[in-house]
Amino acid sequence: MNWLWTWGGMSFGYRDGDDLWTFDGHHVARFDGDEIYGPDGRYLGELMNCDRLITHRSKRNWRGARFRPYGRRIGYVRYVNYVGYVMYAGFEDFPPPEALH
Repeated sequence: MNWLWTWGGMSFGYRDGDDLWTFDGHHVARFDGDEIYGPDGRYLGELMNCDRLITHRSKRNWRGARFRPYGRRIGYVRYVNYVGYVMYAGFEDFPPPEALH
C-alpha cells in the first residue's frame, strides 16, 4: 500500500496493486502503468514523482477498460497534506477524493 497526494499537496488515498482507493475506503480508479482510469474507463490522471497524482489535459478524452469497483473498505485517518508542486504547463491538479465517489 502506497499513500498518494494530489499535485497540489492534498492527501488523496493509496494505491493497492493496480487499484486506487480514497483515504475513506472508496475504490475509485485503476492504474494502467502510470495512467489512472475511472470505473467508466475515462482517463482521470497519472502518477508522477512516485507519490503525486496529476491530470494531463490533452489526455482527457482517452479511454481505458471499464471495471466494477470493489465494495468499500474501512477508511483510514487522512495523512497530512503537503506543500503542492508548481504546476506543469498542460496539466491540472488531480480531482479530490470527494469528487470521485
